[in-house]
Amino acid sequence: MIRPFILKTGDSIILVAPSRKINRGELERAISTLQQWSLHVELGKNIYSQAHSYFAGTDEQRLHDFQNALDDPTIKAIFCARGGYGFTRILDQLDFTAFQKNPKWIIGFSDITALHLKLLSLNIESIHGIMPLLFSKSDAGDSIESLRTLLMEGITYEYTITPHRKNRTGKSEGKLVGGNLSLVVDSLGTVSELNLTNCILVIEEVDEYLYRIDRMLLQLKRSGKLSQLSGLVIGHMSDLKDTSLPFGETIEEIILDKVRDYDFPVAFNFQSGHEHPNLAWRHGAEAILDVTEQSARLKYKSNLK
Repeated sequence: MIRPFILKTGDSIILVAPSRKINRGELERAISTLQQWSLHVELGKNIYSQAHSYFAGTDEQRLHDFQNALDDPTIKAIFCARGGYGFTRILDQLDFTAFQKNPKWIIGFSDITALHLKLLSLNIESIHGIMPLLFSKSDAGDSIESLRTLLMEGITYEYTITPHRKNRTGKSEGKLVGGNLSLVVDSLGTVSELNLTNCILVIEEVDEYLYRIDRMLLQLKRSGKLSQLSGLVIGHMSDLKDTSLPFGETIEEIILDKVRDYDFPVAFNFQSGHEHPNLAWRHGAEAILDVTEQSARLKYKSNLK
């Protein structure tokens, strides 16, 4: 995998909004924080566009801003302002030719999972982590600091995952991939479909019905994806919903049912997703997952330095 360079004082970075719309007030804290990191902050031309009722501008405007960010050699990192929905509407129209010659870190999660999967197909690492919209949250401190440490110092300490009684023990190695479960499933049958052979899959989800999570995991199993894994890590499963006729299974039971035919380790409680801490991690990096009765740990085989 190709790793972009860590950032240094004075580097230029850009904030773009490839998905749902955003306003100036929602970005003030992030801009101030990034400037405190001694970075030069630029904004996409159409980042505050009101041309669409839901998206941050028309598809053409969002495509223009993201393409410029990819192509500009002076930009050293691209921060996706927020998620929501919309990246897949422009993803297949992006030209990564210049980006592949001059790779830079791209940061985001949730809807940005679609882009992480595309970059994985190009053999380029990216960062699954907090986005500028969320910098203003009162409990975002650890999420922000994990991103700063990774981007500015190239160091990510071993992730210690709080043990869960439903964990499945074992030790495995593989590429650390995944993100939002809906977007992972959405990639099936596309040019950026995940190859999960010998990978450690991380999944998280928000505001979703239990029966739909069951269906998505079943789709991964039926398509042969789960059988390819070397490990499974479960991040935040936030604000899950049930139907008036209860589904009758917990999220842990739903997940373990889908992987009962395989013997790779499974770790719940990873601090990644739509809650804080949302710890930054390198999508596509080689990692080790070690789950015992007493602990669960996830670590890279090497840091950026």
